[in-house]
Amino acid sequence: FGIHALLMVAVTLSPVTVAAQSENDVTGEDAYPPLWDLAPENLLDFPVKDNKIVISAWNYQDRLGLYKSLLNASAKYFGAFGPQNSGNILWGLPLQHGWQFRTGRLADPSGVTSCGYENGELLCQSVRSWWSCMNYYLAIIPFLGAVEAGLFGQLPYQIEILPPEEQKDDFCYSVEDCWSQMPKLMDDWKAFFEVNNFTSFKLDDALGLMWKAHTTSIAYALPKFKDRLKYLSDPEANFGEDWANAVDFIAATHFSTDLQTTNDFQTFLPQRMLVEGDVLPSISDFSPEQNNVLVSLRVLHKANKLTGGLLLKLWQKAMSTEAGRKMGRKLIESVTSS
Repeated sequence: FGIHALLMVAVTLSPVTVAAQSENDVTGEDAYPPLWDLAPENLLDFPVKDNKIVISAWNYQDRLGLYKSLLNASAKYFGAFGPQNSGNILWGLPLQHGWQFRTGRLADPSGVTSCGYENGELLCQSVRSWWSCMNYYLAIIPFLGAVEAGLFGQLPYQIEILPPEEQKDDFCYSVEDCWSQMPKLMDDWKAFFEVNNFTSFKLDDALGLMWKAHTTSIAYALPKFKDRLKYLSDPEANFGEDWANAVDFIAATHFSTDLQTTNDFQTFLPQRMLVEGDVLPSISDFSPEQNNVLVSLRVLHKANKLTGGLLLKLWQKAMSTEAGRKMGRKLIESVTSS
């Protein structure tokens, strides 16, 4: 039943009519997250104070700079997979974050502050934003795991992550702090970034380690930030939870998160926040494909809940071989093919 249900979902994910792949290719500036060129290139581009590299985790450009530093530091290991580091599997993280920024998902959804709004502090990321809080565990934790794994070599300074103005206890701010609070999470990201893994790795193995750490981050953050969902409309809160559930299914296939594949995939995500009155599958300013994907994510989440998580377990079992994962990726990629 489980695999059959999932196949049905995959079929509904596959749009009836999609523009030809060549038209879908994202090139030029559009291929990169907003303000990518303005983000710090490497760690020594961040301000240094009291012998510490100071990073403002609640500023979009600083978070983007962490991703850029990770991509630049790991570029030499991914040269064989595409020109100009385009085959680096870390692209999925900043591109997803860029989509969140562009669609207003990092701004204060409670409306209490001007954090994240064009007429206020545009680059501010709100600690009341569910998306921004979830992303902390897919930005700061991977970065600190990479520092610990030696990806940046011997740094001349310590790292200082600045806390938000409120809800400070929901986060950790240094390698030591994060190790003591969430050893499993730090361990998974450190394992992915171990340089000796990178020197002689198979892409499938690297993707497996990255997705393992990615899903651990989400599993850790989900219950922690459930209270932030109250600031969102019901359709947006549902979509957030549906998306978090879907990541487990995507992860099991070792889906590639290089520059082009991630960009193709994100074409089908909603280009604005969902609001009260948005009814699936007929949101008028969304494409049929975007409506389709939202419906499919909802169905997948409900089916997985209904089976007490059995659907995911069956899917993971089906994806336990390279051949199975290849088939799983084909199903997902049917979203973005003609």
